[in-house]
Amino acid sequence: MRRLTAINSLLKRNNHLLQRHGFSQTVAQRTTSVCETETKIPKMPPFSYSPPPYDGPSTAEIIAKRREFLSPALFHFYNTALNIVEGKRQYVFDENGRRYLDAFGGIATVSCGHSHPEVVNSVIKQLKLIQHSTTLYLNHTISDFAEALVSTLPGDLKVVFFTNSGTEANELAMMMARLYTGCNDIVSLRNSYHGNAAATMGATAQSNWKFNVVQSGVHHAINPDPYRGIFGSDGGKYASDVHDLIQFGTSGQVAGFIGESIQGVGGIVELAPGYLPAVYNIVRKAGGVCIADEVQSGFARTGTHFWGFQSHGVIPDIVTMAKGIGNGIPLGAVVTTPEIAGVLSRRNYFNTFGGNPMCTAAGHAVLRVINEEKLQENANLVGSHLKRRLTLLKNKHELIGDVRGRGLMLGVEFVKDRDLKTPAKTETLHLMDQMKEMGVLVGKGGFYGNVFRITPPLCFTLFDADFLVDVMDHAMSKM
Repeated sequence: MRRLTAINSLLKRNNHLLQRHGFSQTVAQRTTSVCETETKIPKMPPFSYSPPPYDGPSTAEIIAKRREFLSPALFHFYNTALNIVEGKRQYVFDENGRRYLDAFGGIATVSCGHSHPEVVNSVIKQLKLIQHSTTLYLNHTISDFAEALVSTLPGDLKVVFFTNSGTEANELAMMMARLYTGCNDIVSLRNSYHGNAAATMGATAQSNWKFNVVQSGVHHAINPDPYRGIFGSDGGKYASDVHDLIQFGTSGQVAGFIGESIQGVGGIVELAPGYLPAVYNIVRKAGGVCIADEVQSGFARTGTHFWGFQSHGVIPDIVTMAKGIGNGIPLGAVVTTPEIAGVLSRRNYFNTFGGNPMCTAAGHAVLRVINEEKLQENANLVGSHLKRRLTLLKNKHELIGDVRGRGLMLGVEFVKDRDLKTPAKTETLHLMDQMKEMGVLVGKGGFYGNVFRITPPLCFTLFDADFLVDVMDHAMSKM
């Protein structure tokens, strides 16, 4: 009864948001669906859009061309590959016009919603004026967006360098840290993912994502993982490892520390409480700078704050970002202090596409949409409700070992044995397939591939959250 009362209260507070998203379902109707979860396949919430008929190549034809012309390293989710041909808000459509609830958001990338009109119109408007000019000429879109972007950041984080991806942003940030400090050693975390180029592959600490090439100058500290870590939720003990690593593994001076606020590829792992403030203090005493990798956790995704690091009570020296910054447009950025930014004036630094007017127009539109549609507040509200329901589901199904994350960046880890925490990789894949068949798409991550990554567009609704959990419950009940 308490749960239904809480849902009713949440729906009343967000009625305007639900109407905007095309929902007409009443609380009473939704309650009936919740109660019937045990016996019937959950019904997807209504949506006021139907795509036009698709006349492109078939799934089989696309797969054949991928095999012949694209990288053999490419892979796809699901036993039967999904051909997504259109997206609208929090939904995507396949070649047959079937609708799916997108709870992955293109890997935490679709922030405002698929094909959001404000973002689309901003790109088209700029495209009609000029598609590309380079920063060798003046164009107000880049400076306007930079001004708006730094207004969301605290402290002296005032200088922006635009890139095309998160990997590029992290590469640049690490280079700037090394130039600024005159040191080469960088501390990263085990289980982290920061990119797949030269320096970022070195900072990444999962063998799944590392090739056997030269990777030097990075030291990986014990991961402050409250679920699987050796010190549980004791952030101070994990931080002591960074201190020891610097003392015994370096000259005592380091270039910096790079860390995600919540590890994304690593399985939506939240850092142990108190860890980041302690580590930032340790690294700065060793002459290093602190880099916050906000590629996945930035742009209001965590709900309580615009940037993930803010929930830890720290202010980094360099912030990297991508993914949600452009709602799917290739765009990334590094924001730092004027003092640190000055190191790139020692030589010529240039990025042909960094600050492209079309991409920065999209980025500026994303900031407007997040603010105007109160997507941070929505991420907090819907994410909190979703996490509560997933936690209740954990009490029902032994297969769920842990539920974690913030806002609309949530993880569900599946284990065969809760005491041993044995990864349930096969079961995770089976659940993903079963949920897809019922219309829900989730991501997968974690070193063992046994974690659901739930990172939907920030326009996700309470109805969507309930549908996702009901589908997961139904699929698990059939195992």
